[in-house]
Amino acid sequence: MTRSGEDALRSSPSVVLAFAPEGLPGPLRRKMLGQAIWWGSITLETLLLVRGLQGRLLARFPVFYVYILFVWLQSLLRFSIYHARPQLYLPVYWITEYSGVLIGCAVVFEIYRVALAAYPGTARMARNLVTFVFVMAFTKGLVETWNNPYWWSVTTTIEFERALRTVQSLAIIALVALFLFYAIPFGRNLRGILLGYGLFVGISVIQLTFVTNTASRFNRFWAHVSPGSYLMVLGLWALHLWSYAPNPEPKRAVRLEEQYQRIAAATGQRLREGRAYLAKVVGS
Repeated sequence: MTRSGEDALRSSPSVVLAFAPEGLPGPLRRKMLGQAIWWGSITLETLLLVRGLQGRLLARFPVFYVYILFVWLQSLLRFSIYHARPQLYLPVYWITEYSGVLIGCAVVFEIYRVALAAYPGTARMARNLVTFVFVMAFTKGLVETWNNPYWWSVTTTIEFERALRTVQSLAIIALVALFLFYAIPFGRNLRGILLGYGLFVGISVIQLTFVTNTASRFNRFWAHVSPGSYLMVLGLWALHLWSYAPNPEPKRAVRLEEQYQRIAAATGQRLREGRAYLAKVVGS
């Protein structure tokens, strides 16, 4: 069984022991380090929410801060359920995990909205394309889960999450490639959200694809990498979102919107020609 999402990135059952006090038993050292990572994550999430409120960033990136608030509440809920009602932990874990993935999809849409705000036509086309891909991935995963008699199994749920996380990562890569190709600069806030969430999604895809409970060399290596990765993501966000910074203007003219208009016009013309030809065939 693999562990996925925010919980797995924060509190992997095997963690780095190099920073634990010497002389302590292995399980106790792992528990101490796991708790330190957990409380560190809670602290950074709280700091992000406070700075977002003080810096008036909540209104500019509402979905992102809803996501941070959700993860913060999710952590406290899972912690409480694990200690008070451990028999309910597994269903609570997967319900909150799926909810987090869906809100993460909304974060990707917000990244596109903010990044392409100066290019409304391109933003509309990109939004429609990303929506189509997300719907296809979600539908495929839902159908496979529904047709699987063991839909409740860990393997099936992990495959479903991996499909959506993979689409998220591809959408982020496509946006970065678009900005690099047209030399469009990222503002500090947007760059931080993009870097942090891109890193988180990339690590999630790797973990959901390759990491299992088998005692392989890769899994032992990953046990050293995984626990601190979410702290790194939160650190990136805190650094880049400490205060508001507007997106800078490109140093040279960007003809992205002009190219979109030409493509849209050419596509509209072909559609009109196709409808006219179809009407002629039907009428003959």
